[in-house]
Amino acid sequence: MKLSAFAKYAWSVLAVNQAVILWGAFVRATGAGAGCGSHWPLCNGQVVPLAPQIETIIEFIHRLSSGAAFILVIGMAMWAWRAYPAGHRVRGGALVAVLGMVAESLAGASLVLFRWVALDISIGRIVMMPVHLIITFSLLASLALTAWWASGGLPFELKTHGKIFWMLVVALIGVVILSMAGALTALGDTVLPVPTLTAEAIQNLAPLGQFLVNLRVAHPLIAIGVGAYVLLIVQYLLNASNDALTRRLAQLVGALFLVQLGAGLLNVYLQAPVWMQITHLLLADGVWIALILLTATQLAKTSGGA
Repeated sequence: MKLSAFAKYAWSVLAVNQAVILWGAFVRATGAGAGCGSHWPLCNGQVVPLAPQIETIIEFIHRLSSGAAFILVIGMAMWAWRAYPAGHRVRGGALVAVLGMVAESLAGASLVLFRWVALDISIGRIVMMPVHLIITFSLLASLALTAWWASGGLPFELKTHGKIFWMLVVALIGVVILSMAGALTALGDTVLPVPTLTAEAIQNLAPLGQFLVNLRVAHPLIAIGVGAYVLLIVQYLLNASNDALTRRLAQLVGALFLVQLGAGLLNVYLQAPVWMQITHLLLADGVWIALILLTATQLAKTSGGA
């Protein structure tokens, strides 16, 4: 399959946004979210911070890269409007991506303006973390689908798609719930590092701190349950479908989820070093994107499909 110039650009935009998301996780994991103080969009009241500390540099790079990613998404939407007719699915995907970037920017701004950064443990931050995750996943889904459709992916058919479609919907919901728990667990790894927590220290934590610590047990259990369900779907598709694309995507989802589970166990064993948190997030995003594309192939099928 030969990709058009727009399709190559769309996949590149997805890759750039993935890199920005990973750098955002690096900002959180290193506690550098307060590097620009409580100022947004300025950094410590300046357009370009002078004599910055390392935390300021980390946060400022994230803001610059986020701005660049926003411009790339705007460019993608403008290109889609010129290259595709009214009502085309690529136009719709690009528009949703722009809205996702706006929501992502507002979420990031709220973290800074309300000082839900660094070592803060507040109800606002604990609520915003899963909300931010949902926004990020929505953005990744819209970018992936835009690139997919531009590469020849078929449009959705709103007909009866059989039980596999609904099984995939449940899998998507399960992965979102798992990732929300993961986002909060990662927050706990930042504000309450495992090596610093003795049994006495855990008992003296406030309720919100104890909630984050308890998620360290709940999150792996959720991962095992969701993983078993996803692998069941993968096996079902490999047995029931003769479509080569469906089988490749199913294999990709299964492989990524297994690697992600292994990375999660390694992350726990190593007590959540920053590099392992970033790797774990990359794999989680990969599972999400692959599962979105697998679901898209099923939506594009007629009711006689798998």
